[in-house]
Amino acid sequence: MTIAYLVVTTAAIAANAAMAAADLARTGFVLANSASVGVPRSWLRPLGLLKLAGAAGLLLGLAGVPLVGTAAAVGLTLMFVGAVLTHLRARNYALAFPGAYLLLAASSLVLGLAV
Repeated sequence: MTIAYLVVTTAAIAANAAMAAADLARTGFVLANSASVGVPRSWLRPLGLLKLAGAAGLLLGLAGVPLVGTAAAVGLTLMFVGAVLTHLRARNYALAFPGAYLLLAASSLVLGLAV
């Protein structure tokens, strides 16, 4: 396991766990952002649970179950590709957060496959 993989994946775990908590708590910024891109409130719980599952899967990957870690990284990468596309479809070009989450997930995937 490389230091880069460990650092990037730990950051991805922390970021996704924090965002999952915000989604599940339906914080103000989550409600405003989801409304601005046309994501129904009813989707917040499933999306939060997916982020939490992704974070848990990445953690399992670090703990010695690499196949689960890889699957979690693939899932998170695909989810955040969808988030970026959702922002673009809504003509919301505030892509810093979905882009950063996508970068973390994809980097974790690439570095995990290289290990």
